[in-house]
Amino acid sequence: MKYPIQKKYHSFKQRQKRRKEIKPPVNKRIAVPSFFTLMNLFSGFLAIISISNEDYVLGAWLIALAGLFDVFDGLMARLANATSDFGIELDSISDMVSFGVAPGFLIYSWSLHELGFVGIIVSALPPLCGAVRLARFNVNARLQPSQGFFIGLPIPAQAIILGAFFLTFKDSLELFSFLENGVNSALIPIIVVISFLMVSTLPFDKIPRFDRYTIREQRGTFILFITYLILILAFKEYGLMIVFTIFVLKGITIGAIQFFTDDYGPEGTDEFQDYS
Repeated sequence: MKYPIQKKYHSFKQRQKRRKEIKPPVNKRIAVPSFFTLMNLFSGFLAIISISNEDYVLGAWLIALAGLFDVFDGLMARLANATSDFGIELDSISDMVSFGVAPGFLIYSWSLHELGFVGIIVSALPPLCGAVRLARFNVNARLQPSQGFFIGLPIPAQAIILGAFFLTFKDSLELFSFLENGVNSALIPIIVVISFLMVSTLPFDKIPRFDRYTIREQRGTFILFITYLILILAFKEYGLMIVFTIFVLKGITIGAIQFFTDDYGPEGTDEFQDYS
């Protein structure tokens, strides 16, 4: 005979057992890349606060720091074999803040606010196109996770381009004095182009894996990224501007060559269209 307290305890143990059976498995190794992803988000949050306090320089560098954390979370996920749907979704949410909202707010607060409603619309392009870019990336990551290149300009790249543009020309606005709207006349087409590139199907390089196989098989790409890193460390904001300009032009050039040589797939079929 079981006493009431024993029956309740037995019922409790049964419920606990059922919860464990239906509970999805958790990969504890995702904690490491998730930490860097959250630092990415935190950097973007600090960037927004800094920009709202009119400290645009700190805000721009915090966006660049968020980009560094974004690189590290991907590297850690691969090294720890901790790639997961959770990590993909968390990374997208963080990227939306750090590389969509923050750079849009930066360029609006710095210069585009002078154009009123037009400035608002143009400043909204990075987060709007970035959201489409991230949603497409999440779908693509599940359909073809081993793909060796990005489809469309990565959202961190466009954010750092905008931040680097500000850091490079913030003290040289007289260079744009001959244009009707000053620096805005140069900034608007840049924003439109890089926003379009995010939702395009042009191929852009991924950061190569730092392992023996990659170094041996993709030596050219590996050397190129090491050169990028040296340029950024040596020339700071100018290095950022140079590196990401080369990065964008390389993607556009390769995409144009593939388009005109029908190299998108068999019989001229665009191999990207099914994964976008």
